[in-house]
Amino acid sequence: MKHIYSILILLLVVGCTKEFEEINTNTNDPVTVQPSLLLRQVIYDYGEQMSYEGFTAGNLLGQYSTALDFNLFDRHDLKSPQLGGNPWPIFYQNLRDNEIILNLSQENAAYAVYEGPARIMKAFMSAGLTDLFGDVPYSEAFQGDTETVTPTYDKQESIYMDEGGVFDNLDKGILAIQNYTGTIALEGDILFNGDLDGWIRFANSLKIKYLMRVSSKIDVASQLQTIVTDGNFIDDNSENAIFNFTDGEPNSFRLAQLRVGDFNNYVLSETMDEILTNLNDPRIARLYQPFANGTDGGYNGLLNGIDASAGVSLADYSLLGTIFRENTGLLDANFMTSMETHFLLAEASEKGLIVADTETLYNTGVTQAFEYWQVALPTDYLTVDAALNNGDPLENIITQKWIANSINGYEGWIEYRRTGFPQLKTISASLNNDLIPIRMPYPAEEEALNNANYTQASNNTEGNSINVAVWWDE
Repeated sequence: MKHIYSILILLLVVGCTKEFEEINTNTNDPVTVQPSLLLRQVIYDYGEQMSYEGFTAGNLLGQYSTALDFNLFDRHDLKSPQLGGNPWPIFYQNLRDNEIILNLSQENAAYAVYEGPARIMKAFMSAGLTDLFGDVPYSEAFQGDTETVTPTYDKQESIYMDEGGVFDNLDKGILAIQNYTGTIALEGDILFNGDLDGWIRFANSLKIKYLMRVSSKIDVASQLQTIVTDGNFIDDNSENAIFNFTDGEPNSFRLAQLRVGDFNNYVLSETMDEILTNLNDPRIARLYQPFANGTDGGYNGLLNGIDASAGVSLADYSLLGTIFRENTGLLDANFMTSMETHFLLAEASEKGLIVADTETLYNTGVTQAFEYWQVALPTDYLTVDAALNNGDPLENIITQKWIANSINGYEGWIEYRRTGFPQLKTISASLNNDLIPIRMPYPAEEEALNNANYTQASNNTEGNSINVAVWWDE
């Protein structure tokens, strides 16, 4: 009887083992992913989320707008993100998905057309990440399923300058596109609709941007001049690296999808009010609304970083423009534009890094910025109020770039850190000893999930301080 029982057990085990793989296979879960679907997802998710992040938290740091409530972040307690202020997971989720596209492009000849765009997107997102935080997980990151879930922190200089870094990926991305001889089209591309030449222009404009960003550390003049001489960068608004939002969900600007109280939490900053008013700049009517208690249709800004317990009346300050809530079909997710490229080149010319006419580059940037925001350029704007030589030319260039980047608030803050322009204000009730932060802090999850590497990075930034400069700003 014991032998019969043992045989029955053996048969059951063999039978279960034979069927185990079939039973535990999810037939609805694909074993491979189409890079076209993933590329669309990476571009859209990054653009949508960072547009919101840049317009909420970034605009507070760059002093475009002010928060009336839930405003610890506006008071520079950056460890307390509220309605934005947590870009870390946005970067890493999309960099991870982009790495899948890059790997597929190198493993399968049918996907080779995706290598160039994937490398360019990796450079773009990696630069954005390190410019906010400084040293971050990079060379060991984006591959937790195969390598490590506790990556080391790479130095910012290495992320920019080493093989596999920002500049290397831009160069290799351009080369991959130039060397592509296949007939398979690039699909899922919501930036350029499959136009590979558009990706090359995008990469060259990014090279201009990042060369200027590190220009205090390395000699960038010859590289910049080569790009200018070749002339193959984003040169017109029709070539911008953008995708459009819609007026209605699900693809409207996220601020339009929140309750009205969240939208009404943001008002015109005193910094922006003074700059636009002093320039007699009509873009104020596009970006903001007249304050309700005004009698002449005027605008009124509030100093950043108020103590919310003091209480202010919403009717005394200008709300954000309807373009950010009711008419978001007029908005773009902005990756890189012609106006920003021309302002960067105007700065390079003003500093003697390239041979070009600074005023022409500056005037082109301003003109394209008005076109971008769909506002008529006053006939005397570039000869009177905003003339390049009306004051400090360099300050005028950076200030105009700051205004133009109103939906990319993090960019305005980063360029302030790099150049000192425009001159931001000491905020009302600072929780950072009246200092304007010069980096984002590592999120608390890093201390919990990657403690050893986080601890070293924290020690290198004086305890994860927001007042320690990143490499290109030291």
